[in-house]
Amino acid sequence: MTAEKKYHVECESSLPDGKITIRLFEYDAQIALDEGEVTEETLTVTFPHTAVLYLRAYKKTSDKMKYVIITPGGTVQYDVPIMKVQTYSLNDIFDKGLLMLIPFYIFSHEKNFSEYNSNEQKLEELKAEYQIILKRLDELEQQGTIGAFDKRTIIDLSGDVIKEIAQKYENVQKGIGDMMRGAMIETSARRILNQGINENKKTTARRMLKVGKLTIEEIAEYTELSVAEVEQLAGVQTVQ
Repeated sequence: MTAEKKYHVECESSLPDGKITIRLFEYDAQIALDEGEVTEETLTVTFPHTAVLYLRAYKKTSDKMKYVIITPGGTVQYDVPIMKVQTYSLNDIFDKGLLMLIPFYIFSHEKNFSEYNSNEQKLEELKAEYQIILKRLDELEQQGTIGAFDKRTIIDLSGDVIKEIAQKYENVQKGIGDMMRGAMIETSARRILNQGINENKKTTARRMLKVGKLTIEEIAEYTELSVAEVEQLAGVQTVQ
């Protein structure tokens, strides 16, 4: 049986100074120890697959870190990959399924905030990119690749990051921030609407079950509920 892989990813925006490497190893060691197993006086620990996501890249920012662990039984060394937000295009993010990068995508544009804030055309170009993001998230939700909660979380975190790093740029805040807040409201409204529609379907199914002239499969077809949902309602009906 293949062991389940554990991943540990940290975000960093400061100038590289070596401190994050120490912090990463401390967390990795704690994760390994927390999930360690002792069998016949043998402790087995498994370190997670670790990576660092740099939100801001500098000339000093390397492409990898390295652990060198010297033990009485020998030396172990391995690389810790470094990811840089600026190196990922929107197509990269969606094609490779790196949706966790979306809230931090705005860092790729941070150096141009002043221009976006004073140039309406440039700001519209930035807004167009975020319209693409929202559209592609909608498509992923419709395909069932992500759930409504996942999409809502990505949009919510994106808005929080934009609010935090664009504090000094009112037009950027309003242009992109308002767009993300609008998407949040729309997502919430759609969720409430869908809940209402689903409840109406269930009410209709309960009535059909009460009449008792249709099979569970027929009720599922007419109400557009799943057979499992109708069966669950049938169980509730029986109890009542």
